[in-house]
Amino acid sequence: MKAVFYLFINGLKIKKMSRDKILAAIRQNQPALKPLPSLSGLNQCTFEAKEQYKNVLKSIGGHIVEVDNETEIVQYIRENYTQGHRFITTLPQFAPIAETNWSDNDPHDLENVELMLMAGTFGVAENSAIWVTEGGLGQRVAPFICQNLAIVLNAHDIVPTMHEAYERIGSADYGFGVFIAGPSKTADIEQSLVLGAHGARTLVVFLVNGA
Repeated sequence: MKAVFYLFINGLKIKKMSRDKILAAIRQNQPALKPLPSLSGLNQCTFEAKEQYKNVLKSIGGHIVEVDNETEIVQYIRENYTQGHRFITTLPQFAPIAETNWSDNDPHDLENVELMLMAGTFGVAENSAIWVTEGGLGQRVAPFICQNLAIVLNAHDIVPTMHEAYERIGSADYGFGVFIAGPSKTADIEQSLVLGAHGARTLVVFLVNGA
């Protein structure tokens, strides 16, 4: 049976048309193709990427910790997070302080995670976002269900704007990827900013210098 559609104008049934006729009419009345405008001028910036990244992250409630090596990261975590709570990581070098064999478990098993420690692929200076893919997440829910999120980011892996960011990820091979700029927040209720409304309550970025 051929589908039949009716054209309505101001609530009045005007014309009976088949789906094929409607699609044919659309194809015949498409505008001429035009080349996309050049965006080369939009990715020009006058700021230093690393400093801009640090300033923007602080302005949205995140925390920057500049380190030179993994030992300093371990020391910071031991001094600033309550020991005895559940810490998880996708980075095997941090096995002494966090679980590493959790990614194959039921995602509901992560409801009691106090700290998630992971690596970021690169950061974006203009909005402090960090690009991560499923290869570094362990489970997609992990950075959003934890109470506190910590991301290790190489200081050299910061691009100035989202234009460079999309150029970088455009040819990459990944099944799932997401930009994270935390901590989570909302100001929908009485325009009052609330951190940790629908995700991690805090975000610390370990910015590794000289790597």
